[in-house]
Amino acid sequence: MANFKGYFYGIVTSVTFGLIPLFTLPLMGKGMNYDSILFYRFLFASIALGIMLMVRKQSARIEKRDIPILILLGCFYTGSSMFLFWGYDFMGAGLATALHFTYPVFVTFLMLLVFREKPALATWFAVVLAIAGVALLSVKGSEAAIPALGIFIVLCSALAYASYITTVNKTRVATMPGRKLAFYVFIVSAILFAVKALLSGGIQKVPDAVSYVNLVLLAVVPTVVSNITLLVAVRNIGGTMTSVLGAMEPVTAVAIGSLVFGEPFTFQEGMGIFLIIVAVTLIILSESITKTFSSIFKKIRPRHA
Repeated sequence: MANFKGYFYGIVTSVTFGLIPLFTLPLMGKGMNYDSILFYRFLFASIALGIMLMVRKQSARIEKRDIPILILLGCFYTGSSMFLFWGYDFMGAGLATALHFTYPVFVTFLMLLVFREKPALATWFAVVLAIAGVALLSVKGSEAAIPALGIFIVLCSALAYASYITTVNKTRVATMPGRKLAFYVFIVSAILFAVKALLSGGIQKVPDAVSYVNLVLLAVVPTVVSNITLLVAVRNIGGTMTSVLGAMEPVTAVAIGSLVFGEPFTFQEGMGIFLIIVAVTLIILSESITKTFSSIFKKIRPRHA
């Protein structure tokens, strides 16, 4: 039951993350830059979580020894967003998204190198399928011809996000209530983006009421909701499996592009979605598959073996 809960929340996390363009593109269309958008995103998310903590009468108090870890998590989360948006200066958003979704590989290697956790063969295969599917969704024609610096910057985004997932999974804050943990992470991110915006010309004013609505939705749906479900998923199925399930995000992005913004849906995109669905299904069924093959092997193995 715990595994099913983890898989469910992992998929919810990736789908809600995939809604970011739905709220961000209209803001960019009205002249808002990334630093200001991200500052408001994390500011409003912090306010929303603070209200939720008050309504549910949950304490926001933390121990002093938790503060360094929370600051570190906030830096990882800020770094992931910052490097990804910086990567847009070097390449299209599609290819940047494909490169960012190498983070399941980074999670797998961090778990292996730092914590000596060896993933199952099915997990490795799912990682490969998921990345291949995302690449099909994002890489088109000559778009792959980009500077090495751009590739390095977006891979830093993937590494930062992988570090966030791994740190949540393997430190003492793993037992901290999800709302409280996200509340402090978002406060750190809001402060860091406020400083960055002030150093680069100041925080922009919100253009109109519609933009306020988009910012609030950006703060709540793909930020508050997705991060709370992310923490639940990590605690139930671990960082590696949660990160692979995160490949559902570009599927959502493609659907929004076609249905909302009228972008064409190609055979290549269809194949990419197919590979991602296969990868997600493989992850969900990996434990059953392993047990089944183990049982079959025991039955057919020679008795003298």
